[in-house]
Amino acid sequence: MKTRLVRAFVLVVLAACLGGAAWWWYRDKGEADPKLLVLHGNVDIRQVELAFNASGRIAEILVHEGEGVTKGQLLAKLDPGRLPGLIGQARAQVAAQRQVLARLKAGSRPEEIRKAAADVEAARVEARNAALAFERQQDLAARRFVAQQQADNARAAAEAAAARLKSAEEARRLVELGPRSEDIAAAEATLRAAEAALAVALRDLAETSLAAPSAGIVQNRVLQPGDMASPQRTVLTIALSEPLWVRAFLSEPDLGRVRTGSLARVRTDSHPDKHYRGWVGFVSPSAEFTPRSVETRELRSSLVYQVRVFVCAPLDELRLGMPATVELALDQPPVAPGADPCAGGP
Repeated sequence: MKTRLVRAFVLVVLAACLGGAAWWWYRDKGEADPKLLVLHGNVDIRQVELAFNASGRIAEILVHEGEGVTKGQLLAKLDPGRLPGLIGQARAQVAAQRQVLARLKAGSRPEEIRKAAADVEAARVEARNAALAFERQQDLAARRFVAQQQADNARAAAEAAAARLKSAEEARRLVELGPRSEDIAAAEATLRAAEAALAVALRDLAETSLAAPSAGIVQNRVLQPGDMASPQRTVLTIALSEPLWVRAFLSEPDLGRVRTGSLARVRTDSHPDKHYRGWVGFVSPSAEFTPRSVETRELRSSLVYQVRVFVCAPLDELRLGMPATVELALDQPPVAPGADPCAGGP
Protein backbone atom coordinates (compact mmCIF):
# COMPACT_ATOMS: atom_id res chain seq x y z
CA MET A 1 0.00 0.00 0.00
CA LYS A 2 2.75 2.39 0.94
CA THR A 3 4.66 1.51 -2.21
CA ARG A 4 1.65 2.41 -4.36
CA LEU A 5 1.27 5.75 -2.57
CA VAL A 6 4.94 6.56 -3.07
CA ARG A 7 4.71 5.67 -6.74
CA ALA A 8 1.60 7.81 -7.16
CA PHE A 9 3.26 10.71 -5.41
CA VAL A 10 6.34 10.42 -7.60
CA LEU A 11 4.18 10.33 -10.74
CA VAL A 12 2.28 13.44 -9.63
CA VAL A 13 5.51 15.32 -8.89
CA LEU A 14 7.03 14.23 -12.19
CA ALA A 15 3.94 15.30 -14.10
CA ALA A 16 3.96 18.68 -12.36
CA CYS A 17 7.63 19.17 -13.18
CA LEU A 18 7.13 18.22 -16.81
CA GLY A 19 4.09 20.47 -17.05
CA GLY A 20 5.95 23.39 -15.50
CA ALA A 21 8.91 22.87 -17.79
CA ALA A 22 6.62 22.68 -20.79
CA TRP A 23 4.78 25.80 -19.69
CA TRP A 24 8.06 27.65 -19.23
CA TRP A 25 9.37 26.48 -22.59
CA TYR A 26 6.20 27.48 -24.39
CA ARG A 27 6.06 30.77 -22.58
CA ASP A 28 9.63 31.54 -23.53
CA LYS A 29 8.87 30.61 -27.13
CA GLY A 30 5.94 32.94 -27.19
CA GLU A 31 3.52 30.09 -27.85
CA ALA A 32 1.72 30.40 -24.49
CA ASP A 33 0.09 33.52 -25.85
CA PRO A 34 -0.52 33.52 -29.63
CA LYS A 35 -0.70 37.32 -29.55
CA LEU A 36 2.80 37.65 -28.08
CA LEU A 37 5.98 37.20 -30.10
CA VAL A 38 9.21 36.56 -28.16
CA LEU A 39 12.61 37.22 -29.76
CA HIS A 40 16.07 36.63 -28.34
CA GLY A 41 19.16 38.71 -29.02
CA ASN A 42 21.91 40.81 -27.52
CA VAL A 43 22.46 44.45 -26.72
CA ASP A 44 24.40 45.53 -29.80
CA ILE A 45 28.09 46.40 -29.50
CA ARG A 46 29.27 49.26 -31.73
CA GLN A 47 32.86 50.43 -31.52
CA VAL A 48 34.63 53.52 -32.78
CA GLU A 49 38.39 53.66 -33.18
CA LEU A 50 39.39 57.26 -32.51
CA ALA A 51 42.51 58.85 -33.96
CA PHE A 52 43.82 62.41 -34.20
CA ASN A 53 43.33 64.18 -37.51
CA ALA A 54 46.86 65.57 -37.15
CA SER A 55 50.32 64.18 -36.46
CA GLY A 56 52.29 64.93 -33.33
CA ARG A 57 53.31 63.76 -29.88
CA ILE A 58 50.52 62.95 -27.42
CA ALA A 59 50.67 65.35 -24.49
CA GLU A 60 47.78 64.02 -22.40
CA ILE A 61 45.07 61.35 -22.35
CA LEU A 62 42.24 62.36 -20.04
CA VAL A 63 40.24 59.10 -19.78
CA HIS A 64 40.90 55.54 -18.67
CA GLU A 65 39.58 52.15 -19.73
CA GLY A 66 36.07 51.45 -18.49
CA GLU A 67 35.26 55.12 -18.02
CA GLY A 68 32.03 56.49 -19.45
CA VAL A 69 32.21 59.50 -21.75
CA THR A 70 29.66 61.93 -23.15
CA LYS A 71 29.32 63.36 -26.63
CA GLY A 72 31.88 66.13 -27.24
CA GLN A 73 33.93 65.33 -24.14
CA LEU A 74 37.67 66.04 -24.49
CA LEU A 75 39.57 62.74 -24.45
CA ALA A 76 43.17 63.49 -25.41
CA LYS A 77 45.48 66.32 -26.55
CA LEU A 78 48.56 66.66 -28.72
CA ASP A 79 51.52 68.93 -28.05
CA PRO A 80 50.58 72.09 -30.04
CA GLY A 81 54.22 72.99 -30.77
CA ARG A 82 54.55 76.20 -32.81
CA LEU A 83 50.86 76.52 -33.57
CA PRO A 84 50.11 79.24 -30.92
CA GLY A 85 52.88 81.43 -32.39
CA LEU A 86 51.66 80.88 -35.94
CA ILE A 87 48.14 81.78 -34.89
CA GLY A 88 49.36 85.02 -33.29
CA GLN A 89 51.24 85.93 -36.45
CA ALA A 90 48.22 85.18 -38.63
CA ARG A 91 45.96 87.28 -36.41
CA ALA A 92 48.38 90.22 -36.62
CA GLN A 93 48.42 89.99 -40.42
CA VAL A 94 44.65 89.95 -40.52
CA ALA A 95 44.44 93.00 -38.25
CA ALA A 96 46.99 94.92 -40.34
CA GLN A 97 45.22 94.13 -43.61
CA ARG A 98 41.88 95.17 -42.16
CA GLN A 99 43.35 98.57 -41.37
CA VAL A 100 44.69 98.87 -44.92
CA LEU A 101 41.28 98.05 -46.35
CA ALA A 102 39.56 100.46 -43.98
CA ARG A 103 41.94 103.24 -45.05
CA LEU A 104 41.24 102.62 -48.72
CA LYS A 105 37.48 102.53 -48.23
CA ALA A 106 37.54 105.75 -46.16
CA GLY A 107 39.12 107.67 -49.06
CA SER A 108 41.14 110.88 -48.75
CA ARG A 109 41.06 112.90 -45.56
CA PRO A 110 39.85 116.54 -45.69
CA GLU A 111 43.35 117.69 -44.77
CA GLU A 112 44.79 115.88 -47.79
CA ILE A 113 42.24 117.52 -50.07
CA ARG A 114 43.01 120.98 -48.68
CA LYS A 115 46.75 120.39 -49.10
CA ALA A 116 46.24 119.38 -52.74
CA ALA A 117 44.19 122.55 -53.33
CA ALA A 118 46.94 124.64 -51.74
CA ASP A 119 49.56 122.98 -53.95
CA VAL A 120 47.47 123.86 -57.00
CA GLU A 121 47.22 127.49 -55.92
CA ALA A 122 50.97 127.72 -55.32
CA ALA A 123 51.67 126.20 -58.73
CA ARG A 124 49.24 128.66 -60.35
CA VAL A 125 51.00 131.64 -58.77
CA GLU A 126 54.38 130.29 -59.85
CA ALA A 127 53.13 129.76 -63.41
CA ARG A 128 51.71 133.29 -63.58
CA ASN A 129 54.97 134.78 -62.33
CA ALA A 130 57.01 132.75 -64.84
CA ALA A 131 54.75 133.87 -67.68
CA LEU A 132 55.21 137.55 -66.74
CA ALA A 133 58.98 137.07 -66.50
CA PHE A 134 58.99 135.55 -69.97
CA GLU A 135 57.05 138.49 -71.41
CA ARG A 136 59.54 140.95 -69.96
CA GLN A 137 62.56 139.04 -71.21
CA GLN A 138 61.04 138.71 -74.65
CA ASP A 139 60.43 142.49 -74.86
CA LEU A 140 63.97 143.27 -73.74
CA ALA A 141 65.40 140.81 -76.24
CA ALA A 142 63.39 142.44 -79.03
CA ARG A 143 65.00 145.78 -78.09
CA ARG A 144 68.38 144.07 -77.94
CA PHE A 145 68.83 145.03 -74.29
CA VAL A 146 69.41 141.37 -73.31
CA ALA A 147 70.61 138.34 -75.16
CA GLN A 148 68.12 136.08 -76.87
CA GLN A 149 69.34 133.25 -74.65
CA GLN A 150 67.80 134.91 -71.59
CA ALA A 151 64.45 135.16 -73.35
CA ASP A 152 64.62 131.48 -74.28
CA ASN A 153 65.40 130.56 -70.67
CA ALA A 154 62.44 132.57 -69.48
CA ARG A 155 60.19 130.78 -71.99
CA ALA A 156 61.40 127.38 -70.71
CA ALA A 157 60.80 128.40 -67.10
CA ALA A 158 57.26 129.56 -67.94
CA GLU A 159 56.46 126.30 -69.71
CA ALA A 160 57.83 124.26 -66.79
CA ALA A 161 55.73 126.25 -64.32
CA ALA A 162 52.61 125.67 -66.45
CA ALA A 163 53.34 121.92 -66.49
CA ARG A 164 53.74 121.88 -62.70
CA LEU A 165 50.38 123.65 -62.40
CA LYS A 166 48.71 120.99 -64.52
CA SER A 167 50.37 118.24 -62.47
CA ALA A 168 49.15 119.80 -59.21
CA GLU A 169 45.61 120.05 -60.59
CA GLU A 170 45.63 116.34 -61.58
CA ALA A 171 47.02 115.41 -58.16
CA ARG A 172 44.18 117.30 -56.48
CA ARG A 173 41.67 115.47 -58.69
CA LEU A 174 43.11 112.10 -57.69
CA VAL A 175 42.95 113.04 -54.02
CA GLU A 176 39.34 114.08 -54.41
CA LEU A 177 38.43 110.83 -56.25
CA GLY A 178 40.08 108.64 -53.61
CA PRO A 179 41.51 105.12 -54.08
CA ARG A 180 40.73 103.10 -57.19
CA SER A 181 38.14 100.32 -56.99
CA GLU A 182 40.79 97.87 -58.19
CA ASP A 183 43.02 98.76 -55.21
CA ILE A 184 40.10 98.16 -52.82
CA ALA A 185 39.33 94.80 -54.46
CA ALA A 186 42.98 93.78 -54.19
CA ALA A 187 43.04 94.75 -50.50
CA GLU A 188 39.87 92.74 -49.89
CA ALA A 189 41.41 89.70 -51.59
CA THR A 190 44.56 90.03 -49.50
CA LEU A 191 42.40 90.21 -46.36
CA ARG A 192 40.53 87.06 -47.35
CA ALA A 193 43.83 85.25 -47.89
CA ALA A 194 45.04 86.34 -44.44
CA GLU A 195 41.77 85.23 -42.84
CA ALA A 196 42.00 81.86 -44.60
CA ALA A 197 45.54 81.39 -43.28
CA LEU A 198 44.27 82.19 -39.77
CA ALA A 199 41.40 79.71 -40.15
CA VAL A 200 43.84 76.99 -41.23
CA ALA A 201 46.04 77.68 -38.22
CA LEU A 202 43.05 77.57 -35.87
CA ARG A 203 41.88 74.35 -37.48
CA ASP A 204 45.32 72.82 -36.99
CA LEU A 205 45.18 73.79 -33.31
CA ALA A 206 41.68 72.32 -32.93
CA GLU A 207 42.87 69.05 -34.42
CA THR A 208 45.33 68.66 -31.57
CA SER A 209 42.29 67.81 -29.40
CA LEU A 210 40.40 64.50 -29.59
CA ALA A 211 36.71 64.55 -28.58
CA ALA A 212 34.15 61.79 -28.17
CA PRO A 213 31.79 61.56 -31.18
CA SER A 214 29.03 60.10 -29.03
CA ALA A 215 28.31 58.81 -25.56
CA GLY A 216 30.02 55.52 -24.76
CA ILE A 217 32.54 53.62 -22.69
CA VAL A 218 36.31 53.60 -23.15
CA GLN A 219 37.31 50.05 -24.02
CA ASN A 220 41.00 50.40 -24.89
CA ARG A 221 43.77 52.96 -24.53
CA VAL A 222 45.92 51.95 -27.47
CA LEU A 223 48.48 54.78 -27.20
CA GLN A 224 49.91 56.57 -24.17
CA PRO A 225 51.24 60.10 -23.50
CA GLY A 226 54.55 60.50 -25.27
CA ASP A 227 53.62 58.29 -28.22
CA MET A 228 53.60 59.75 -31.71
CA ALA A 229 50.07 59.99 -33.11
CA SER A 230 48.85 60.24 -36.69
CA PRO A 231 45.52 59.89 -38.54
CA GLN A 232 46.40 56.24 -39.22
CA ARG A 233 47.04 55.28 -35.56
CA THR A 234 44.17 54.51 -33.19
CA VAL A 235 44.43 56.24 -29.82
CA LEU A 236 41.26 55.08 -28.07
CA THR A 237 38.52 52.56 -28.72
CA ILE A 238 35.03 53.68 -27.64
CA ALA A 239 32.01 51.39 -27.33
CA LEU A 240 28.99 53.53 -28.24
CA SER A 241 26.04 53.36 -25.84
CA GLU A 242 23.62 55.84 -27.42
CA PRO A 243 21.32 55.02 -28.97
CA LEU A 244 21.05 51.62 -27.31
CA TRP A 245 19.37 48.79 -29.17
CA VAL A 246 18.92 45.03 -29.04
CA ARG A 247 19.84 43.06 -32.14
CA ALA A 248 17.47 40.11 -32.48
CA PHE A 249 16.46 37.80 -35.31
CA LEU A 250 13.02 37.24 -36.75
CA SER A 251 12.00 34.03 -38.50
CA GLU A 252 10.53 34.23 -41.98
CA PRO A 253 6.97 33.18 -40.96
CA ASP A 254 6.87 36.04 -38.44
CA LEU A 255 8.23 38.64 -40.86
CA GLY A 256 4.81 39.95 -41.85
CA ARG A 257 3.65 40.20 -38.23
CA VAL A 258 6.15 42.82 -37.09
CA ARG A 259 5.99 46.45 -38.20
CA THR A 260 8.60 49.16 -37.86
CA GLY A 261 7.64 51.40 -34.95
CA SER A 262 5.86 48.65 -33.01
CA LEU A 263 6.23 48.96 -29.24
CA ALA A 264 8.18 46.27 -27.42
CA ARG A 265 9.27 45.18 -23.96
CA VAL A 266 12.86 44.16 -23.26
CA ARG A 267 14.02 42.11 -20.30
CA THR A 268 17.28 40.48 -19.25
CA ASP A 269 18.34 37.63 -17.01
CA SER A 270 20.19 40.10 -14.79
CA HIS A 271 16.92 41.93 -13.99
CA PRO A 272 14.17 39.34 -14.64
CA ASP A 273 11.52 41.37 -12.81
CA LYS A 274 12.18 44.56 -14.73
CA HIS A 275 10.98 45.42 -18.23
CA TYR A 276 12.33 48.19 -20.45
CA ARG A 277 10.19 50.00 -22.95
CA GLY A 278 11.37 49.92 -26.57
CA TRP A 279 10.27 49.96 -30.17
CA VAL A 280 11.17 48.28 -33.43
CA GLY A 281 13.39 50.68 -35.30
CA PHE A 282 14.60 48.50 -38.15
CA VAL A 283 13.70 45.25 -39.85
CA SER A 284 16.23 43.94 -42.35
CA PRO A 285 14.92 43.78 -45.93
CA SER A 286 17.03 40.69 -46.64
CA ALA A 287 17.86 37.40 -44.96
CA GLU A 288 21.11 36.80 -43.14
CA PHE A 289 22.32 34.37 -45.81
CA THR A 290 21.74 34.02 -49.54
CA PRO A 291 18.93 31.49 -50.15
CA ARG A 292 19.19 28.73 -52.70
CA SER A 293 17.57 29.08 -56.09
CA VAL A 294 15.09 26.30 -55.25
CA GLU A 295 13.79 26.47 -51.70
CA THR A 296 11.84 23.88 -49.82
CA ARG A 297 9.26 24.84 -47.25
CA GLU A 298 11.67 23.86 -44.46
CA LEU A 299 14.42 26.07 -45.87
CA ARG A 300 12.08 29.05 -46.16
CA SER A 301 11.14 28.59 -42.52
CA SER A 302 14.79 28.67 -41.45
CA LEU A 303 15.47 32.09 -42.94
CA VAL A 304 16.00 34.80 -40.33
CA TYR A 305 15.90 38.60 -40.60
CA GLN A 306 17.69 41.04 -38.38
CA VAL A 307 15.52 43.21 -36.12
CA ARG A 308 16.77 46.27 -34.28
CA VAL A 309 14.77 47.13 -31.14
CA PHE A 310 15.67 50.48 -29.60
CA VAL A 311 15.46 50.69 -25.79
CA CYS A 312 14.08 53.66 -23.83
CA ALA A 313 15.78 54.80 -20.60
CA PRO A 314 18.08 51.83 -19.95
CA LEU A 315 19.15 53.39 -16.60
CA ASP A 316 22.72 52.06 -17.04
CA GLU A 317 21.46 48.54 -16.40
CA LEU A 318 21.87 47.23 -19.94
CA ARG A 319 25.45 46.41 -20.80
CA LEU A 320 26.82 46.05 -24.31
CA GLY A 321 26.68 42.45 -25.45
CA MET A 322 24.21 41.41 -22.73
CA PRO A 323 21.65 38.75 -23.78
CA ALA A 324 18.13 40.17 -23.90
CA THR A 325 14.61 38.97 -24.58
CA VAL A 326 12.21 41.07 -26.65
CA GLU A 327 8.43 40.72 -26.31
CA LEU A 328 6.20 42.09 -29.06
CA ALA A 329 2.41 42.27 -28.75
CA LEU A 330 1.02 41.33 -32.15
CA ASP A 331 -2.42 42.87 -31.56
CA GLN A 332 -1.21 46.40 -30.80
CA PRO A 333 -2.57 49.25 -32.91
CA PRO A 334 -0.28 50.96 -35.44
CA VAL A 335 1.92 53.70 -34.03
CA ALA A 336 0.88 57.18 -35.11
CA PRO A 337 3.40 58.89 -37.40
CA GLY A 338 5.67 61.24 -35.46
CA ALA A 339 4.68 59.79 -32.09
CA ASP A 340 7.41 59.38 -29.47
CA PRO A 341 7.71 55.66 -28.60
CA CYS A 342 9.37 56.53 -25.29
CA ALA A 343 6.67 58.99 -24.22
CA GLY A 344 5.10 56.36 -21.97
CA GLY A 345 8.22 56.04 -19.85
CA PRO A 346 10.48 53.02 -19.32
